[in-house]
Amino acid sequence: MHDRAARRVARRSTRALLAAVTVTAAACGLAACQSDFLPAEGDWQSSVGPSPSVAPSPSRGPGPSASASPAEPAPEPTPAPAPVPEPAPAPVAPGFDAALHSIDDPASPWVVSNKLRPLTPAGFVPPDLVVAQVPFISNPYLRTDAAAAIAVMFATAAAEGAGAMQIQNAYRAYDTQVRVYGDWVSRVGQASADAQSARPGHSEHQTGFGVDITALPESCSIQECFGQTPQGSWLAGNAHRFGFILRYPVDKTAVTGFIYEPWHFRYVGPELSTEMRARGVTTLEEFFGLPAAPAYAG
Repeated sequence: MHDRAARRVARRSTRALLAAVTVTAAACGLAACQSDFLPAEGDWQSSVGPSPSVAPSPSRGPGPSASASPAEPAPEPTPAPAPVPEPAPAPVAPGFDAALHSIDDPASPWVVSNKLRPLTPAGFVPPDLVVAQVPFISNPYLRTDAAAAIAVMFATAAAEGAGAMQIQNAYRAYDTQVRVYGDWVSRVGQASADAQSARPGHSEHQTGFGVDITALPESCSIQECFGQTPQGSWLAGNAHRFGFILRYPVDKTAVTGFIYEPWHFRYVGPELSTEMRARGVTTLEEFFGLPAAPAYAG
């Protein structure tokens, strides 16, 4: 009897539960509410046993679109250009200093000696004469700077295709100039001698900065034709690079007092030689604003 009573109670509870489910499903929709009444997958399996095995469908990504193209690798990022340093401004060359050296002191590389400007003292002897390390015919003595410069000049001339050169004559002491000038006077007379040779005490050779140059082997030595030789032509266009100037140009006899001497070069240093070249001035007299010296004062 107790069993029958228990079964009746169970049937009543089951019918009540089904009625509640039916009412709730009608109110909210079965799909939406089934999670409230159905056990979770794990609980179901644990209570009723494992569910049938279902093979999982292959995983697929979204389908291709009409405009889709094969995937391409992302482009490498372009590195930012390294900053380019601003070029340093070119140094501004200082203005030429016309008072850098004396034009009166016989020891100065800028001394101007001509027929109106004798050396003082007349017997001046340069303090630093050395033997120039180049081929020579006679008297290879020059001031230290001039000797170094002429060695570089001769080497450069040869390297640039002008041919070999040698010193014809460089330093001459006062006493030597007395003899040289006297020889000219005895051969051609004083007037002609004065156009070609300096009187003692007026010679650039005495300063140690004057030099007569000729070809090696010797060609057109102490002659106007030297200007047409490869050596003479190169010197006329390049001597300024080494601190030398052609002291007695072809068209300046009225200024310098001497005939054209394409063999006679004067060391003045690169500052002055390059400045004269840049300005197109060919004589020391004109550059320094000195009077022309066509003749001796007496």
